[in-house]
Amino acid sequence: MKILILFCVLFLAGSVLTTTAQTRKVFPYEYKVNDLPNGLRVVIVPTDYPNLVSLYTVVQAGSRNEVEENKSGYAHFFEHLMFRGSANYPAGSFDRIMKKAGASSNAYTSDDRTVYHETFAKEDLDEILGLEADRFKNLKFSLEQFKTEAGAVLGEYNKNSASPLFKMYEVLRETAFNNHTYSHTTMGYLKDIKDYPNQYDYALQFFKRFYRPDNITIVVVGDVKPDEVLAKVKKYFGDWKGEDYKQEIPAEPPQKEPRKAHIDWDSPTLPYVAVAYRAPAFSETEKDQAALDLMSAIAFGENSDIYQKLVLEQQKAVFVSPDFDNHLDPELFTVFAQVKDVKDLDYVKNEIIKTYKKYTQEKIPQKKLDETRSRLRYSFSLAMNSNEAIAGTLARFIALRRSPETIDKVFALYDSITPEDIQRIAAKYFTDNSQTVVTLTSKKEK
Repeated sequence: MKILILFCVLFLAGSVLTTTAQTRKVFPYEYKVNDLPNGLRVVIVPTDYPNLVSLYTVVQAGSRNEVEENKSGYAHFFEHLMFRGSANYPAGSFDRIMKKAGASSNAYTSDDRTVYHETFAKEDLDEILGLEADRFKNLKFSLEQFKTEAGAVLGEYNKNSASPLFKMYEVLRETAFNNHTYSHTTMGYLKDIKDYPNQYDYALQFFKRFYRPDNITIVVVGDVKPDEVLAKVKKYFGDWKGEDYKQEIPAEPPQKEPRKAHIDWDSPTLPYVAVAYRAPAFSETEKDQAALDLMSAIAFGENSDIYQKLVLEQQKAVFVSPDFDNHLDPELFTVFAQVKDVKDLDYVKNEIIKTYKKYTQEKIPQKKLDETRSRLRYSFSLAMNSNEAIAGTLARFIALRRSPETIDKVFALYDSITPEDIQRIAAKYFTDNSQTVVTLTSKKEK
């Protein structure tokens, strides 16, 4: 039955597998990977979604790379600046060309990557590749444009800072990390954002450091022929020369004591709590991150015992939600909860901590582990139902190892995890000394 379900999922995604060995693949599409002499990597995935193409450009630079003091948030800042114009396409050209092509376009920044993406008709691939190449090779903005965009980023920060969860996340990182750049969020510190208008020269330096061909992967998914796409990429990006730049990210030392922080929120709000523990970096070979990834859904997902207890049965929490993702360096395994009554804040916090500890002492039933693996595989495959979804999925994994093969390696690791592995690895990371707790309550509730 499981094999039949998987077959149906992959068929719906546009590909039929033909060998027994291949049935364990989660990424079912054929793809081509080529490296240009300048280091630019090109990943091309032909699909049978007619006439449509998705183009994702993955820059391996995020807030993790912002190592200099008072220089946070620049990866996100450049997500804005990249739409300001280039040598051969002045300001406004990008939006005009995209609108004429009927294309959708956007970008996002995370801790470890910045991704620019468009989806459009295949007949526009040549023009849009030319547009992309020019802004990556020849980005050009005036000091006035730079200051205008700095103001836009400040406005975005101010808007986000009105959210208690945004503040929780910011304080959690500041509290949990002392050395590593994961101590600040993708948006960066407010004091640094306010100083952006004075940092024009530094911004240009940041661009030269990270926007270089060997630090970028272009992903093209859709109704295309790989040889033709590669020829177009070479045509527009082949002459791109980047500067060598080596960077050392500061390592975070082991945490030697539990940490906590509290936020007094000015406006009325329900209380929040976040309980985090140090967690491992992404790996294709070591089990640690994969084991905790599986445990996350079992221990804290919407079908978990704690969710059923706190949210549905006792109704003490609005939500209980885990936050754990793939990162290049060791990060945090965090559980957030919103509490209905401030008097229950400690109770909810302690229930979360008890749940963490439970999985250091008890084994997950094999049946539950197998069902979680199967559901994860099924939902992952089913989600790749368009060129954009396929390219977006690839971008997340390519930012980690620059290869689509990473997806199947991760799911192979999932298959290797045992209940004993999860208990052992949970005990390794969920220790008192690696714990960080952040709470937030309205000042009026004190």
